Amino acid sequence: MAGKLSQSVRRRSRLQGLLNDLDPEENVPENAPPEGDLEHDLRSTEWICAKVRNSDAYAQNLYAAMCNMRFQRQDVLPILRDEFWSCSWRHAGGIIADMRESGDYMDWYCSGIGEGLGNGDADGSRGYVPEATVTDEVRADLLKLGWVPCEWPDDYGV
Repeated sequence: MAGKLSQSVRRRSRLQGLLNDLDPEENVPENAPPEGDLEHDLRSTEWICAKVRNSDAYAQNLYAAMCNMRFQRQDVLPILRDEFWSCSWRHAGGIIADMRESGDYMDWYCSGIGEGLGNGDADGSRGYVPEATVTDEVRADLLKLGWVPCEWPDDYGV
């Protein structure tokens, strides 16, 4: 048993050494898109930009999904390195405004709060959701782009 455990530890150590030796900048063409950047993937995918431009509800739902959530690219290195992408509520609103090619972050900021502080959907007629909510449609679309939402650990920042 001790031999198998020791062998496993050695393998893990070698794997970590290989990961540490990888240079993500090595052999990358000068104009290559950034790795691990959900914003780039969203803004450069025409069909998802069209959904954001054509539906206020979808735009708000994508904004809400980006708030208080982190995302992981479903690829070997980001998973092994435990790498995630996240952004502020303000930046999420800016991404949506840029994808719609109109307005600014304030058009979306706090849009899931509802009546009162936000410009939200107090009676539910607009299809808006609270911040940090990932709808099934948004989840499926992000998966098509190779991303999955991951909640923050309970003890994050403590």
